[in-house]
Amino acid sequence: MPTRVLIAEDEAIIRLDLRETLEEEGYEVVAETGRGDDAVRLVREVEPDVAILDIKMPGLDGLSAAREISAERRAAVLILTAFSQRELVEQARDAGAQAYLVKPFQRTELVPAVELALGRFQELKALAEQARSLEDQLETRKIVDRAKGVLMDDHNLAERDAFSFIQRTAMRERLTMKVVGEQVLAGDLRPEPG
Repeated sequence: MPTRVLIAEDEAIIRLDLRETLEEEGYEVVAETGRGDDAVRLVREVEPDVAILDIKMPGLDGLSAAREISAERRAAVLILTAFSQRELVEQARDAGAQAYLVKPFQRTELVPAVELALGRFQELKALAEQARSLEDQLETRKIVDRAKGVLMDDHNLAERDAFSFIQRTAMRERLTMKVVGEQVLAGDLRPEPG
């Protein structure tokens, strides 16, 4: 599937040039707008892979739109501007832009900038997913440890037996150990006496 792109540029001639260049390079332009607020709305609706945002637009400037899009991790953001001052580049980075392209740009600069934005965005998503996974693992461990404590205190199980009970129950019931631990903590699950 081709990479899906949204273009937000208030100058129609530049928007047309971007569309033609991107389509010639095999990208699919799924939406266009000349307003920053529309860009944010369209990103939510059409879910492009990359949003190319001009900095100066009516409704909402490109940096503000980039902040909203990046906060929701919906698409890679490439900032397009006629200005290359260091301060503006830093503002774009701080707004969550993964790449930056100065107008007038050469056709040969557009594809690398889009690909750079995509690559950086995918790295950020992978890191966020890894962090979520680690948080889930830590949360599971805490719940299982607390559930083991309940089984040890209330049912006189050794730590190894308490863990084994949680593990076996999870496998038998096709549940996660976290869910079994939560059931033990809620008092809904206890070992059979004997």
